[in-house]
Amino acid sequence: MNRTLKSLMLATDIGFIIYWLLIGLSLIPKEYLYQDYDNPLLVAWNLSFLPLDLLISGSGLWSMYLYRKGHFKWRPWCLISLVLTFCSGLQAIAFWSIRLDFDLFWWLPNLFLMLYPLFFLPRLIGSGHSVNEKESVAL
Repeated sequence: MNRTLKSLMLATDIGFIIYWLLIGLSLIPKEYLYQDYDNPLLVAWNLSFLPLDLLISGSGLWSMYLYRKGHFKWRPWCLISLVLTFCSGLQAIAFWSIRLDFDLFWWLPNLFLMLYPLFFLPRLIGSGHSVNEKESVAL
């Protein structure tokens, strides 16, 4: 796990936790909320991401903990976190596309979630067959 991957995962994992705390405490100013935020169906749609996003954070943070401890099982947890991160971004982008709602404030973070895992997944999957710790550390 290289420094870039660790930094991106840490920013994402902590970012999700902060986002959901801000949502739970209603601390995001109304002008920054997505279109039709008062619509109960859209509120439910947004809240439906809570378990997924917290699972992303939990698996990502756990992966980094295992990596720091030198445990080889960091890789599958990292893969889980990155795949779920991609899915979270994809689902949001698909939803906003279907609604023809192109707000960069919501699109950019979700494009980030969708795209950054794609840079790391091929190397993690491709090197998963090896138990050589030198290869694991090189990622």
